[in-house]
Amino acid sequence: MKRRRAWILGIVLFLLPGLQTLAGSSPDYELWDDLLVSYVRNGFVDYDGFARDPRLDQFVAELGTTEAASLNDSDARKAFYINAYNAIAIRGILDGYATGNQGQRNRFFTRLKYDVLGEPTTLQQIEHGELRPMGDPRIHFAIVCASLSCPRLSSAAYRPEQLDAQLELAATAFINDHSRNRFDASRKIAFVSKIFDWFSSDFATTAPGLQIFLSQYVQDPEASALLAGSGFTMKYAEYDWNLNGQLTAPR
Repeated sequence: MKRRRAWILGIVLFLLPGLQTLAGSSPDYELWDDLLVSYVRNGFVDYDGFARDPRLDQFVAELGTTEAASLNDSDARKAFYINAYNAIAIRGILDGYATGNQGQRNRFFTRLKYDVLGEPTTLQQIEHGELRPMGDPRIHFAIVCASLSCPRLSSAAYRPEQLDAQLELAATAFINDHSRNRFDASRKIAFVSKIFDWFSSDFATTAPGLQIFLSQYVQDPEASALLAGSGFTMKYAEYDWNLNGQLTAPR
C-alpha cells in the first residue's frame, strides 16, 4: 500500500507543474481567431452568430482563469487586454447592454463586469487602467466598443508575437478609412474621428503633435506632407454610437 501511494504521489508531482501551467496559461487565441473569422466581416459583427456559439463564453471564462504571471512581457499583456476588451464588449451587448445614449454608455463601460485575471473588471478599467498606461496610442485602433464610429473589429486575434505589425496595420486602416477620417488638402481641413480629440494626450506620447502622428500613417502624399508641417485645421466628427453589427435581440 505504501509503495502504491508513493507511486501515485510521484505521478502527481510529475504532472503538477504542467497542470499549473495549463491552469494559468493565456486564453486560447486559436479559439478567439475562429470566432472572429466566423462572425466578423470587414469589421461588421454578427452578434446573432456569436450568441449561438458557446465558444464565446468559453473564451470569456478563460480570461478570468488566466494568471497574470503567464503574461510574461508587455506585448503579452497588451495583446491579452486588447482581446479581453473586444470579447467582453461583444458579451456585454449580448447581455443586454448598449451604447445608444449616455446612460447606456455609462453602464456599458463602468458597470459591465467579467472576471479578468481572476478579478471582476470593467471595460473602463481595461482601457484606462491597463492599456493606456502602456503608452502605445495604437491601442485606440484595436479596441472596439461595439459602435459604428469605433475602429472596425479585426477578424484575427491579437497575438504577442505579431502585435507590433498588427497594431501598425490597425492604425493604417483606421486613419485611412474615409468613413472615419478625411483630409481635404485643397482646403487644408481635416475631418477626423473624435477619438483623436478624446485621447489627444496619448498621441502626443509618440509624436510632437497629433498632426505629425497622423502624417506617419496617411497614405495620400499631399495630405501627409501637410500634416507633417501641422498645416491642417482639425475638425472632429460626431461619434456614431449605433451598433456595429447585426443583433436580433439581446440573449
